[in-house]
Amino acid sequence: MEGKVVNYRLSKHTQKPNYLVILPDKCDKKEKAEKLVGKTVTWTSPKGTELKGKITAAHGSKGAVRALFETGMPGQSLGTKVKISD
Repeated sequence: MEGKVVNYRLSKHTQKPNYLVILPDKCDKKEKAEKLVGKTVTWTSPKGTELKGKITAAHGSKGAVRALFETGMPGQSLGTKVKISD
């Protein structure tokens, strides 16, 4: 399954660069998004390196999920595709 990186997780005064909000393909409800919790997310940089994270929770009611990565994600990752696997 694939998804699109929408944005960082934001609060009123800060942004968390190791949390990304991802909108998975064919996932339009919160119930479908909750089934993805625990799966692995892989983002491939233009250079070819892979950064891996884990889906931690659903985000909102439109089917988006939050993914936690070990390192901060670069700004290049916003708007790009990610792979979601078991």
